[in-house]
Amino acid sequence: MPATAAPPSAANPAAAADPAGELATAAAITAGAAAQAPGENFPVALRLLPGRYRYHLAALYGFARSADDMGDEAPPGERLRLLDELEADLGRLYDAASPMPRLGVVRALAPMVARCRVPAQPFLDLIQANRQDQAVSRYQSYEDLAGYCRLSANPVGRVVLYIFGAATPDREALSDRVCTALQLAEHWQDVAEDYRAGRIYLPQADLARFGVSEAELAGPSAGPRLRELMAFEVRRARDLLAEGAVLTGTLRGAARAAVAGYVAGGRAALAAIAAAGYDPLLATPRPGKRRLAAELVRTYATGR
Repeated sequence: MPATAAPPSAANPAAAADPAGELATAAAITAGAAAQAPGENFPVALRLLPGRYRYHLAALYGFARSADDMGDEAPPGERLRLLDELEADLGRLYDAASPMPRLGVVRALAPMVARCRVPAQPFLDLIQANRQDQAVSRYQSYEDLAGYCRLSANPVGRVVLYIFGAATPDREALSDRVCTALQLAEHWQDVAEDYRAGRIYLPQADLARFGVSEAELAGPSAGPRLRELMAFEVRRARDLLAEGAVLTGTLRGAARAAVAGYVAGGRAALAAIAAAGYDPLLATPRPGKRRLAAELVRTYATGR
C-alpha cells in the first residue's frame, strides 16, 4: 500500500457505510475462525463484550486469521501472491478515491476503521509477519523472535486499544508486552506442531545454551534438557506478561474486561505448559475453562 494512504477519517466512504451488513459478516467470519482454532489466546474475551465492541473485534480477528491462513494454509506457491492481494485490497479501504475493497475480511474492517480511527500500519504489519514466515523458519536470538512478535502479535493489541478509544503511547507499550507474551505462549504450546511444519520458534541461542538439538523436537516426549529449556521460556513469557498486565488497571468497563481476558488466556496457557511438566511434545498443553475463568476474575479484579 502506498505510504500516502488516506488517514482513517478519510477511509473509503463506500466501504465505511457498512453495506450489506458487514458487521454481521465480520462476526460470522470470526466465529468460523475461532471454531477452527480454539486454542489461540487472543479471542478469549470476545463473546463477553457488548455488541458494539464485539463486531469490531470480530472484524480484526477475521482479518488476522485470513492473513494467517494465506501464509500457512494456502499452497506454498500462492502465499505471497495472496498476501500481496490482501495488502492491495487494504489500500483500497484507506483510499477514498478507490473502488470498494473486494475481499469480505477487508470490507468488514471499514466501520471499525472509520469509527475508531484505526491507522493502516497494524494491518500492514500483520501481513508482513506472514510474508516473513515464508522466508524465515528459525530465529537466532530472543531479540530476533521478539522482533517477529512486533509484526505478528503486537499490532492486534494496538488495534484493540483503538477500538476501545484507549490508545495512548504508554498503553501501547504495555499492550506490546502483553501481546508478545501471548505470542510466545502460543509458540511454546505448539512446539511440536510448528516443528512438523518446518518452523522452530525456540531461539537457536537458547537451544544451544540448554544443549537441546533440533532433532529432539521430533521425539514423542521431551527429555530433561528440553523441559529445562521450556521452563525457562515459560518464566520469561510469564514475567513479560506480568509487566504488561498493569495495562488492565488503566482501563474501565468493557476495555478492562477485554484486556483482562487476553491476559488471563496467556496466563492459563503458560500454566497449562507447566502443568504438563514443560513437555510440549507428548500433547499440546491447553488450559481448562475453570483456570481461564479464575484468571479472568483475578486479572479484572486486581487490574494487573
